[in-house]
Amino acid sequence: MIKKFLFSTLIAICTLSTAFAQTKTKESGKELNDPDNLASQYFSQVMGVAVDATSNLKLYKFIYEWIGTPYSYGGNTKRGIDCSAFTKAIYDKVFNTTIRRNSRDIFSMVDPLSKEDLKEGDLVFFKIKSRSISHVGIYLGDNRFAHASSSRGVVISNLNEPYYSRYFYKGGRVLESFKKEFTVE
Repeated sequence: MIKKFLFSTLIAICTLSTAFAQTKTKESGKELNDPDNLASQYFSQVMGVAVDATSNLKLYKFIYEWIGTPYSYGGNTKRGIDCSAFTKAIYDKVFNTTIRRNSRDIFSMVDPLSKEDLKEGDLVFFKIKSRSISHVGIYLGDNRFAHASSSRGVVISNLNEPYYSRYFYKGGRVLESFKKEFTVE
């Protein structure tokens, strides 16, 4: 309920600032009444990610709409979703790219990266109490990532939390060859 109210408020603020923006006031080269700037600031505060890391508002809006969705192994709806279905949905809707359905298969589509090389939209993979990849999420910046946690549902977590730091395996960026092969036009 509060989430919907806050999101509605953000939309209203963005709409009003656009409607009443007859003169553009500039400060340090950035417009004060820029709706995208307001949305970036809002998502930055709500999701705990630095403003300069929130470059893809479509990504943050999509994640925001799913926050709190319960975890369900094999699920792929707002009634329940698992980590790979959540990641697949992000890539389908935000990046217009179709990726595979489970975390191990998704990893076969990426160029592996270290934590230090991750950028917004990259994937993060974990080997949780297993020798093989068992969990995937999407990197947001500032060591934060969105994922469907088996205990908390869709959340934003920090890679530096002891639990995730312990089980982190690698990051990954979807290879261009897979983007072309699997992208739906």
